[in-house]
Amino acid sequence: MRVGIFVSETWGPGSTIDEIRDRAARAEALGFAGAWVPYLPWAPDAMASMQAAGQATSRIEVGSAVIPTFFFHPLALARQAATVQSAIGRPIHLGVGCSNPAIVAMHGLPFERPARHVREYLEILNAAFEVGAKPAGPREQSGFVQHAGEIFELGSIYGTPGATGMGSVLVGAIGPKMLEVTGTFADGVIGTWCDEGAIERHVAPPVRAAAAKAGREAPVIASVIATAIVPKSRVAEARDAAQAEFGFYEQNMPYKRVIDAGDAARIGDVAVIGDEEEVARRLRAYRDAGLTDFLAAPYSVAGASWASTAEKLAALEV
Repeated sequence: MRVGIFVSETWGPGSTIDEIRDRAARAEALGFAGAWVPYLPWAPDAMASMQAAGQATSRIEVGSAVIPTFFFHPLALARQAATVQSAIGRPIHLGVGCSNPAIVAMHGLPFERPARHVREYLEILNAAFEVGAKPAGPREQSGFVQHAGEIFELGSIYGTPGATGMGSVLVGAIGPKMLEVTGTFADGVIGTWCDEGAIERHVAPPVRAAAAKAGREAPVIASVIATAIVPKSRVAEARDAAQAEFGFYEQNMPYKRVIDAGDAARIGDVAVIGDEEEVARRLRAYRDAGLTDFLAAPYSVAGASWASTAEKLAALEV
């Protein structure tokens, strides 16, 4: 199991671009597999953040988890992703997802047929990345993407100079229909608030089955997990703090589904919070449940900061 870390704040105040650069460089020095950024109302743009993280480093992979599909036309997002990848000189992991009705409504947009929307979005992204990596010529002859679906109908010139094949396209998914779409049309899934039991029983099986049916390679099974390494004397306090901050997710249907499907009694216990021994045990349990990529989102709480959790997490033997 690979361990990545968010270098832009997910739970606390938004990180500046300079902080993202500094954290990405530190994450690379510590040996993390990936430097990840969110797309949040209080955070810098995810694409700009990935480019900043990639240009401040030389080896670490960079990814987004996740960019809302309803906010960007798929060809526009494909061009942005290909441009960022070209700018940093190595593949990126483009994490996308439909978000949720409340967030989409905040932007004055309808939240309609999300599974169908994401399916067609992925079809267009995949077509654009294939065309972009094999241009037919300059300017108007660069390439053409056509799609006739129930949500999107388009026929457009498409090209991005210097484009190469995308590292991967991952989908934030936890519902049954979305998990099936993800396995069929994407390179893997990014779950959020999924404990070990939810990964093993609810998330991994349908994604793997859909990927196998579609003839795709074994998918990435990733999860974004609030993580804090604290002294043993502060563990109960930190978990209670996480429950107080994140308890509202328990009333949100998609997240309630995966919490109910897992083993944790409450969302504060889904978070990976503990001393080094306990966090190492949880990581091994995630690995054994089938998680391929643990995406740690450091949770700042009494006894833990981004820096302290990153240092201790990198030193664990799993």
